[in-house]
Amino acid sequence: MLRRSVCPVTTSLLWFRRDLRLADHPALLAAAAEGEVVPVFVLDPRLLRPVGPNRVAFLLGALTDLQRRTGGALRVLTGDPVEVVPHLAEQVGASTVHVSSDHGSYGRERDAAVHARVPLTATGSPYGITPGRLLKADGTAYRVFTPFRKAWRDRGVRRPAAAGDIRWTDGGLPTDALPEPPASTAALPEPTEEAAHERWAAFRDGPLQDYRAARNRPGAEGTSRLSPYLRWGLIHPRTLHAGLDGSPGATAFATELVWRDFYADVLWHQPRSARWDLTGALARMRYDDPGPLFDAWRQGRTGYPFVDAGMRQLLAEGWLHNRVRMVVASFLTKDLHLHWTHGARHFMRHLVDADLASNSHGWQWTAGTGTDAAPYFRVFNPVRQGQEHDPDGAYVRRWVPELAHVEGRAIHEPWTLERLPDGYPERVVDHAAERAEALDRYREARA
Repeated sequence: MLRRSVCPVTTSLLWFRRDLRLADHPALLAAAAEGEVVPVFVLDPRLLRPVGPNRVAFLLGALTDLQRRTGGALRVLTGDPVEVVPHLAEQVGASTVHVSSDHGSYGRERDAAVHARVPLTATGSPYGITPGRLLKADGTAYRVFTPFRKAWRDRGVRRPAAAGDIRWTDGGLPTDALPEPPASTAALPEPTEEAAHERWAAFRDGPLQDYRAARNRPGAEGTSRLSPYLRWGLIHPRTLHAGLDGSPGATAFATELVWRDFYADVLWHQPRSARWDLTGALARMRYDDPGPLFDAWRQGRTGYPFVDAGMRQLLAEGWLHNRVRMVVASFLTKDLHLHWTHGARHFMRHLVDADLASNSHGWQWTAGTGTDAAPYFRVFNPVRQGQEHDPDGAYVRRWVPELAHVEGRAIHEPWTLERLPDGYPERVVDHAAERAEALDRYREARA
């Protein structure tokens, strides 16, 4: 119900950020316990400038849905939150602003600046366990996933927050019209809370049971595709954990959710790792500068079908299968010898689910500068990866139509055919030679 507040004492302000939902929302319940709730979202130019059109389009769609679901109460303002949020709180007479905690480096700095002007009350976070909460026995942060996962399981995750009676009001505040979504050629998922729950139900009742095996097959519908919804908080990971039954598939899926918490925790303790090597192990590594080979990688024109299929999927859908993310990242860092940040920026621009912690640390895991216990000397073979995880070539045929007529495993090595299919490029590098070069550079850097 939408009401116009006449008693500022009973009005609270809820500042939405990465929690664009109404269900399982502790900060919303905390705000509602004080009275009528004014929902607010601030379009921060500092955050929007470097974001690609896919993420912006999805965000604006989610805000449109949230505006509808709050009965038109959602106020959307454009500007610096440090100025906008305290001003809004003053206008409605709110003594505090309710939020879900933010754990990125910029978000923490921004929230500290806002808090200096108006108190922020943080209830809940976008993660199963809030970053910074799990520490080793000696009080230090975890740097390896397996012990973090054990500590995570020992602690456990809270149950989803109960539904509450929410009395919405616009507080008499102005609102900006939502801008038109930027042009995006990607086929984006429906950006609504309802769609998130529908997707979760379809996955839970179907592919989840075979998830342990199917999650590595990009040609099959074996993954949840929930990452964009988790990124923007249209569904909370706590909701997902509560729906898991302990089966092998459910256990494997829960582990992937814990990886998300782990990378957020690493970033919380090491904010510089968003854009700099987490460790100094490869500080002396020689890297090449981006050039034509980087362009070929971005366009899906490397001559390696499994790599090219992934890069074309990224451009077409704003999403990329996790197995393929690792393969294309390894190709960039180990075969083309580029620093991981070049690829990470490309992903951040195109992925609708782009999350700074998961993206940066996923890249560093592959590059050998992050949390991986077996770092740089792991080099993914793009041919073998395709043969193992796309054995019938279904994934490659979907995204590389030049090879659609090639039968069987030969699709992963088109250069072995009598004639390279029309329109498909020659290999830009020889993997065996570049693998040897990568290991030579590794030994040199470690000497």
